[in-house]
Amino acid sequence: MTRVVIADDQALVRTGFTMILAAEGIEVVGHAATGVEAVAATRRSRPDVVLMDIRMPEMDGLEATRRILADAPATAGGDPVRVVILTTFDLDQYVYAALAAGASGFLLKDVTPDHLIHAVRLVRDGDALLAPAITRRLVERFTRPDPERATTLHRDLATLTPRELEVLTLLAGGLSNLELAAALQLSEATVKTHVTRILTKLQLRDRVQAVVVAYETGLVTPTARRPG
Repeated sequence: MTRVVIADDQALVRTGFTMILAAEGIEVVGHAATGVEAVAATRRSRPDVVLMDIRMPEMDGLEATRRILADAPATAGGDPVRVVILTTFDLDQYVYAALAAGASGFLLKDVTPDHLIHAVRLVRDGDALLAPAITRRLVERFTRPDPERATTLHRDLATLTPRELEVLTLLAGGLSNLELAAALQLSEATVKTHVTRILTKLQLRDRVQAVVVAYETGLVTPTARRPG
């Protein structure tokens, strides 16, 4: 059974999400009204997914996300705990910071029940909860140059093959796996293998972080245009 912690300072949001998830057999194993409570609940219950509000008292969701992912907690099944950011705003600057910290995506609080269920299961299975084009838009708007980090990441990019660099560049341009396969004239399975190798070599959690790295290193720039 999928296990979830819900962190939001609004009781109605926590209750509503709990009812929606429970109706689909997803177990809510913890609630939190503050970032401090969210960190404690995650450490205690080791859920598959944490639904994390950005703006909470005591400690905001961004810092809570950093602490949770820095701990590198594992679920009861041994997989990494994944964090999904809850926000009221489509392009909140804090969302980008959370993605850079390792969050697996974001949901707007007015999400439909079906989308919420799909999102939790998608993230539980290790995917990232952002359409590539949305990821690109977020990164273009909020990323800032960090010369020290970029130098380190440039060294890491040297471990990638020319084909993997090509895949990373196109991925950062907003292409899905299916579109990558068409652009490179490869099978979708081969593209998935390349993406997996990129994540492994760069020690990244998911493709969202890969997009962030592509921009932070200058491999892709905000003025770049999607091919084709």
